[in-house]
Amino acid sequence: MKIWTRAAVAAGTLSAVAAFFGVAYSGDSKGPVHVDPTKATYTALEPGASQSAVRGDPATGAHAAFTKFVPNFAAGPHTHTNDLRIVVVKGAYVYKPEKGDAIRVTPGQYLLLPGGVRHSTASDAKEETIFYQESDGKFDFNPVGRL
Repeated sequence: MKIWTRAAVAAGTLSAVAAFFGVAYSGDSKGPVHVDPTKATYTALEPGASQSAVRGDPATGAHAAFTKFVPNFAAGPHTHTNDLRIVVVKGAYVYKPEKGDAIRVTPGQYLLLPGGVRHSTASDAKEETIFYQESDGKFDFNPVGRL
């Protein structure tokens, strides 16, 4: 395995582990940044969904953030321009692709949402959902017709 490939795998693994434990690299020599998603300050995205940036700015480019859904939240058919990588921290993230069965992603589980793929999302009916997300591009929500 080439050194760059090993480095990329190591960096990806470190990022996933950091995300799981709530620690993100600050990107400078000042050290790690610790974020408790249950105590973070969230900004509303739409009714029932809010987000707290950990790294970068989700509105403009590459980022990492915690996203929170209220119980019984549902977002109809949509796409995202960029890939999203998520790890559920609390509750359940329900992913429904245009074709196929829904996937219930629970705490500690990972899901890659490829950019451009039509899907719907929802939260657990009784418990709020919190998940960590990363993307190499900005976060967007592009509504589409019925699935």
